Amino acid sequence: MNYFCPMSIWKTRSANRAVALWVLGGTCMLMIQVMLGGITRLTGSGLSITEWNVITGVVPPMNHQQWLLEFDRYRQTQQYHLLNAGFSLSDFKFIFFWEWFHRLWGRLVGLVFIVGFIFLLLKRKMKTDMIRPLLILFLLGALQGVIGWIMVISGLTGDALYVEPAKLALHFIFAMALIAYAFWFSLHLLFPITRIRNARGLRWFSVVLVVMIFIQMIYGAMMAGHKAAAAAPTWPTINGDWIPGSLSRNSPWYLNLVDNNICIQFIHRGLAYLIFLGILIWTVRLFSSGLLRYVRTKLLAPLGLVCLQVLLGILAVLTSPGIVANRWVFFDWMALLHQLTGMLLLLSLIYAVYVLRPGRLK
Repeated sequence: MNYFCPMSIWKTRSANRAVALWVLGGTCMLMIQVMLGGITRLTGSGLSITEWNVITGVVPPMNHQQWLLEFDRYRQTQQYHLLNAGFSLSDFKFIFFWEWFHRLWGRLVGLVFIVGFIFLLLKRKMKTDMIRPLLILFLLGALQGVIGWIMVISGLTGDALYVEPAKLALHFIFAMALIAYAFWFSLHLLFPITRIRNARGLRWFSVVLVVMIFIQMIYGAMMAGHKAAAAAPTWPTINGDWIPGSLSRNSPWYLNLVDNNICIQFIHRGLAYLIFLGILIWTVRLFSSGLLRYVRTKLLAPLGLVCLQVLLGILAVLTSPGIVANRWVFFDWMALLHQLTGMLLLLSLIYAVYVLRPGRLK
């Protein structure tokens, strides 16, 4: 029997279903927000808005004078002076749009949450035990906005040309934790908790893979922040070496883990191979356990996604020499799809952790 078929959503209690679909909608909006963040980074747009106006920032410049004012603020940044000194107002409008839209979408996510929460509360769809997790979700979302602004400030101070890679990684991984939390809560509301015999080992294996993917995502963000793909645009070796000699060029040694683009790429590649191997073994064990009789093909998704993810990562590295400032090229498509596939891979394994609960088979 398949306990997790799509039709089971509509057999869920009305209150649970309404709240769960609302949270799932918010989860999809959060994933789009992460993708918009990726576009903002790839287009070099993140520092185009130098102020954080929570309310008035909703409205972009409406006339030529306002545009000149915003452009003048950007021209006071180091990024403009050292990278984009030849920018026209039209060029500035392009990068401004992506940062503005990224922030606007974040506001829309918050609005959807607040309006939906009030509406479902008035309609008495909200149970008491749902309120606390939802408030935690809201507070985490608000904190994510603050972390985002702290990240932007790091690129506007001193001689910085970009945001600090560590703060970019913090902003990204916090977003992924928020998405994972919302997705888990949706699963809890939509599907009854089942107990599947012989699932304990695979469930813990799934948890380990989820942790590895979170670490991998941190290094993916560090790759982006350090522009590390272009430092070694070769595969399968790293600039001709399997183990580069520059892995420990910084002192003390631990600085290489966060501030050595070759070391960061080496770790990112190594984790990718380990995750691929882990999911391959996990899938073989899944087949041999007979558990696919109960949850069917949904648990095969991680294997397909990790294969695609590895392929996109390789293509992103190999095409990184084709990066052109302020132009969207093939590399940008690969990097963006790499990010999307990574999110889907994470959620597919979170689903596995939820499904594979050990105990007596119902």
